[in-house]
Amino acid sequence: MKGLAGFGRKQDCVLVIRDADVVLEALRAALDGAPEQERAGLERAVAVAGGVAAADEGPLRAAWVRERLAGVGFAGDIDSVAAIKALRQAEPDLGLLAAVQLQRDAVAHPA
Repeated sequence: MKGLAGFGRKQDCVLVIRDADVVLEALRAALDGAPEQERAGLERAVAVAGGVAAADEGPLRAAWVRERLAGVGFAGDIDSVAAIKALRQAEPDLGLLAAVQLQRDAVAHPA
């Protein structure tokens, strides 16, 4: 995910881009024509990809926030002003409102 910049100012918009559905369909197509020795592995891959495709965006955003905070060495309380500052340090194009919204996801979905 990235904050989007435009018109010379920061935007408070964060996009979640997921292509798990595309991967899932490709795995299903591969499974349809797979020889017997490959079927078990492909069936497991379809199950894993299906779980990811069905995942709620809140926990995904929360994990993204934790990864960015860890990347800048932040180990404090996620529910703090310092966490928002560290998140914006990790992602300089992220607006304050978007950072606060992402922080709320991280607090609502503990690791």
